Amino acid sequence: MTGTQGTARPATGRTVARRTVVAAAGAAGLGAALVACGSDDSSSEPAAQEPAGKDDGANGDGGSAGQGEVLARTGDIPEGGGKVFESKGVVVTQPSAGQFKAFSSECTHSGCTVGSISNGTITCPCHNSQFDASDGSVKKGPATRPLGAASISVDGDEIRLA
Repeated sequence: MTGTQGTARPATGRTVARRTVVAAAGAAGLGAALVACGSDDSSSEPAAQEPAGKDDGANGDGGSAGQGEVLARTGDIPEGGGKVFESKGVVVTQPSAGQFKAFSSECTHSGCTVGSISNGTITCPCHNSQFDASDGSVKKGPATRPLGAASISVDGDEIRLA
């Protein structure tokens, strides 16, 4: 370090204040923390800690061309509940016996993946927004917009991503 204490003189000859260096380092650290908070990569979480009703979609069959991938069997989706297929970005519900619905699994409040479905309600674990399992509408905020509809088809006991 040369010159006045608290400054550094880079190879270009310009003087950089210590305050500028510290502020830049703090901003970079804050940026990294925000990126980590917004990540939807669940690979760092052990599977045992995932909320009940979540599935990574690995159990589905490949499905035939044009028919979509098999996500689950109808018996896998409880009545009044559902299952989150995080890797597919979809949540499948069964609001009433034999009626299956699908929505985006991304909460419309802050983009977290919804975590549980019970008693006809889809709940986001981040800020406790709640959505109706029959139509995706907001039951309780802070979310203000409904979950987006997703396309599925039911053929026999197979639920397929359409």
